[in-house]
Amino acid sequence: MSLEARRADGTPGELAAVFGRARRAQAAWAERPIAARLEVLARTRGRIGDDPEDLAALVEVPGRRGVAESLAVEIGPVLDALRWLEREAPRVLAPRRTGRRGRPAWYAGVTAEVRRVPLGLVLVIGPSNYPFMLPAIQAAQALAAGNAVVVKPGTGGARALRRWAELLEAEGLPPDLLVILDESTETARAAVEEGADHVVLTGSVESGRAVLRRLAEKLTPSTMELSGADAVFVRGDADLDLAARALRFGLELNGGASCIAPRRAFVARALLPELESRLAAELADAEPRPATAPRIARVRELAERALAAGARVAAGALPEDGALAPLVLSGLPADAELASAEHFGPMLALVPVDSMDEALELDARCPQALGASVFSRDEDAARALARRVRAGVVTINDCVAPTGDPRLPFGGRDASGFGTTRGPEGLLGLTAPQVITLTRGRRRHLDRLGEGARALFAALIRFGHGAAGRLAALGALVRAAKDYRPGRPDSDRRET
Repeated sequence: MSLEARRADGTPGELAAVFGRARRAQAAWAERPIAARLEVLARTRGRIGDDPEDLAALVEVPGRRGVAESLAVEIGPVLDALRWLEREAPRVLAPRRTGRRGRPAWYAGVTAEVRRVPLGLVLVIGPSNYPFMLPAIQAAQALAAGNAVVVKPGTGGARALRRWAELLEAEGLPPDLLVILDESTETARAAVEEGADHVVLTGSVESGRAVLRRLAEKLTPSTMELSGADAVFVRGDADLDLAARALRFGLELNGGASCIAPRRAFVARALLPELESRLAAELADAEPRPATAPRIARVRELAERALAAGARVAAGALPEDGALAPLVLSGLPADAELASAEHFGPMLALVPVDSMDEALELDARCPQALGASVFSRDEDAARALARRVRAGVVTINDCVAPTGDPRLPFGGRDASGFGTTRGPEGLLGLTAPQVITLTRGRRRHLDRLGEGARALFAALIRFGHGAAGRLAALGALVRAAKDYRPGRPDSDRRET
């Protein structure tokens, strides 16, 4: 059946049929060896690698610097993630067998295997800022793990995702296993109501709360990759040229529409004037980029309130009609709204601090905890500070880019969501553990309790866990085992 015929319009009846077909396709897909599943992904990667512009031209994001930026932030990361799966998924998903090490005495005759099994049908709800890259990587991991996938694209992602699905099917992906819905909010609601075995959402905090309320009704597990308000910590020994260049990159990448773009920078007070000067120089030639009306309105609203509260423009420009340029506001008090507000624009708040301890305290007031950056010439001190930061990922002397490494898990905490995507942890999160045990030899636990059971169990526990001395405990255990008499069917009520 063609992909066109399998598109859903969001109506409950059609979605039910789409989900039903996907579940039937998944049952057969899960039985395939993982090497066969990965071969489909590998062949598709080669096809895309031969003509990456074909796919990049289908991604529609306002404010992008043409196909070149889409190649860098959408296509390249997906191909890297596919290659990582080809190399590492067999190891990550391989069954784990338990040996003798650490095995309690009670289970001397028991061997066990822990398998990773697919969840079934995974619903991926994509964002509009990276509408191909994020859902494609999440879907690829789900497929590699043996799941069926239904994707509700974010705005601007449907054309590229449908083309990707066509390429996968041409390389052997079974029909109905990967379904691309339309981009509407109504379809997202209907898909959640239809019921999946796991939902992966990338979106705002508000969207996450709304979806979670619906998932709670069916106890559906989920991975929530929600908004960030990422903090930057500029220590007194920071390389300010490097910090300014990195902040410019973070503000300009994807027109500022990145969940881990820098939003607030805690700067050692003595460095603030110099950092402002260098940021002004870095952003002097920054051009406004097209943006959606809601993004522009949100940035303008927050900027105007910050200026009214005493902030000043340190670099960049205020929002224009139809476009956003990087904007750096300084002179904000520590409790300023902008220092913790959620927005999706290229706007940075500079907050002077007297110590990094103060910066950490101020950072903790923000409900989001997705990413952060630390700038310092002292790498050991930077690592020590990074370990104290409340965030899912912390970059040192860089901004945003290192988080795209397919080997690394990505996810936040608190209002930034829970669960991870990408890396081994993200792949495992799209499976469930299944434990299979095998018992050989004498199954003493099946015997009815007899005389001396209490003394025997107590001696076993003292020998295995007591702190008074294993030699004495061993002697007590030997005596208790010698004295123990298994009970007859009517004797298990003798001891309490």
